[in-house]
Amino acid sequence: MARVRFTGAEPVTVPELGRTVQPDEMVEVPDNRFEGYVCQPAAWESVEEPRDWVWPTEESDKPDQAEPPAEAAPKTAPKKTSTAAKAATSKEA
Repeated sequence: MARVRFTGAEPVTVPELGRTVQPDEMVEVPDNRFEGYVCQPAAWESVEEPRDWVWPTEESDKPDQAEPPAEAAPKTAPKKTSTAAKAATSKEA
């Protein structure tokens, strides 16, 4: 079980705990629900994380935005020369 502290100003009823939690009260929550509490920093703060918990880092929160290597870039069709382009758009042909 993990522990969190309620930091809100008014008592709150927490259905999954089956009771009302008072301001500045520390409660035990199931390990698999820990993240659901600490993702609300205006109301809850971590006191004791689950044993296997690893705090996410800023880098792991962001999707990989590295650009692909140059050789993996999509190839474009060669451009028509100006003479060929004029012939293809000419109404005289």
